[in-house]
Amino acid sequence: MGLLISFNLCMTTLSVLSLLIAFLSRTRTEAAATYLYHVCPNTTTFTANSTYRSNLIDLLGYLSSNATSNPEFYNASAGNSGDTVYGLFLCRGDLPAEACRDCVAGATEDVPNRCPEEKMAVAWYEECMLRYSNRYIFSTMVPDPTAYFWSRQNVLDANRFDELVMATMNDLATGISNVGSGAKKFGTKEAKFTVSQTLYTLVQCTPDLSGYDCNRCLQIAMTNLPGCCSGKTMARVLFPSCYLWYDVYPFYLTVNTSAPTPNPALVPPPPSPGKGELPLLAIIAIIAAISVCAMLFIMGYCFLRRARKKYNAIQEGGAANGITSTVESLQFNFATIEAATNNFSNDNKLGEGGFGAVYKGILSNGQEIAVKRLSKSSGQGVGEFENEVIVVAKLEHRNLARLLGFCLEREEKILVYEFVQNKSLDYFLYDIERQRQLDWSTRYKIIEGIARGILYLHEDSRLRIIHRDLKASNVLLDGDMNPKVSDFGMAKIFGIDQTQGNTRRIAGTFGYMSPEYAMHGHFSVKSDVYSFGVLILEIISGKKISSFNQSDGTTRHLLSYAWRLWRDGTPLDLLDPSLGNSYSRNEVIKCLHIGLLCVHDDPIERPTIASIILMLNSYSVTLPSPQQPAYFFSSGAEQNMQLRESGSDQSSRTKSLL
Repeated sequence: MGLLISFNLCMTTLSVLSLLIAFLSRTRTEAAATYLYHVCPNTTTFTANSTYRSNLIDLLGYLSSNATSNPEFYNASAGNSGDTVYGLFLCRGDLPAEACRDCVAGATEDVPNRCPEEKMAVAWYEECMLRYSNRYIFSTMVPDPTAYFWSRQNVLDANRFDELVMATMNDLATGISNVGSGAKKFGTKEAKFTVSQTLYTLVQCTPDLSGYDCNRCLQIAMTNLPGCCSGKTMARVLFPSCYLWYDVYPFYLTVNTSAPTPNPALVPPPPSPGKGELPLLAIIAIIAAISVCAMLFIMGYCFLRRARKKYNAIQEGGAANGITSTVESLQFNFATIEAATNNFSNDNKLGEGGFGAVYKGILSNGQEIAVKRLSKSSGQGVGEFENEVIVVAKLEHRNLARLLGFCLEREEKILVYEFVQNKSLDYFLYDIERQRQLDWSTRYKIIEGIARGILYLHEDSRLRIIHRDLKASNVLLDGDMNPKVSDFGMAKIFGIDQTQGNTRRIAGTFGYMSPEYAMHGHFSVKSDVYSFGVLILEIISGKKISSFNQSDGTTRHLLSYAWRLWRDGTPLDLLDPSLGNSYSRNEVIKCLHIGLLCVHDDPIERPTIASIILMLNSYSVTLPSPQQPAYFFSSGAEQNMQLRESGSDQSSRTKSLL
């Protein structure tokens, strides 16, 4: 309350100050943004009096006000829950801060007039780009929608000119992509075409993209040039995440060379001598206002700090070892777990993974439980343990393993799950004898069940959860062979509108990890889709991703082998021989088709889990053609390349979870 009062008093003081300065100083006329093109799809709209519109107005205000302090790029969001608006601006990297400020100020007024009720919009101007959406758009490469511009003039030697354009653009794309995420991704380059003609090129990405995504965005933009602009003396390709521009006339400002004459609309003239300076009275008013605000904020901060200490004192002891109070009712004492597992006897051990052993237990009331006891040397610390408790305690779905409780006592970290009779999928799938118990109808049911469990995590639960370690050993099977996805130690919680996250700590199992996650730490719902695709191929073949033994004695990667069979028109050769002739040909081919779609190199091209379930349950849906998988090795390399499942000899980056 004290801080709020201080804030209000300060805002009142600043309001009076702004009026005084406006009266005493000369108001600068801002230049309008030079409009090029815009897109605002009407797939989602808002009403005039909606919360979304109010949040959009706030967002545009944030962007406009930050165009001076954050020249070139800034992103922000406004609101929460389903009414959140995400937005950003990108200014041309060669322009001064004044031009960026003027363009963003003009764009924030212009776009709402062009898109009065659409929730998503992107608009390009000569000096900047403005974009907003009701979906999370940060750090995500988006090549659509696209705008093209080209001149009507042609060069004399179109083929040689196009080759020069592509070579110069490639050099620029490589150069700006080698900087880290958050760094300025902008570059220009000149190249001589003829004695009298020079090619000028410019490329730029939003700084929140990784180098990999920036380069990929520009490469996609370059592939569009031949179709629209071959042999043209000028062309632009504009994406929401990047753009490129070339011309035979200089169009960008340079530092060390004389710049082309700037458009007056881009760089406003300096104020007349004497008229741009504030009078002495305004300076005194500024100093007084700043002093008053500083005092008020200090008073408010002190009040808030005392209140926070009192609150913490009340809450102290309310949560044990970081576990939230919402799951405290699930806590077991260690003596109960010891008694249930017969002191963790080997006779009760169900299996052992990278983070410890799993035991069968029986509580005093006769209930059977599965006890996951984390080893003290495991890679899963208290943070991952708490994460698994908090995540799983809020989930309830028949295709997810149900958490019954936990124990955090005597330096022990223990999770108590419902007991499932048939252990895990890998127990049956990779064993020559036991895999015979998995007939085709059972395997198809398992594929469907896993998909429904992941769909619940991605879309239907109160949280959006990325599993990040989906594999056969993390799929449990009950007495009726119904699958239950388990092990949420590496799971990540997303906001409802968030689509992608980044991490420097790559955790999971090689072979199941998507390329963008394994190489760059980018994870999303499509990362789980990739893992699910690998799992489908394993269920069909009865073999691990890490190796696939042929009858000729060679070892091939499962994905490359599955792709070759599909390409050669012999998809049924992938089928586990233990199935004999008792299978549905159409279902097998459909599952292989889906599996190959899931392991596409580009996450955007992978289907969602919702669409996968539709494919599995419909015979009228037309599936897109699969492409060569991400991890596809040529015949020379694949004999020497074998992805290993994680073991004790591997680093924590590749450690397998139970």
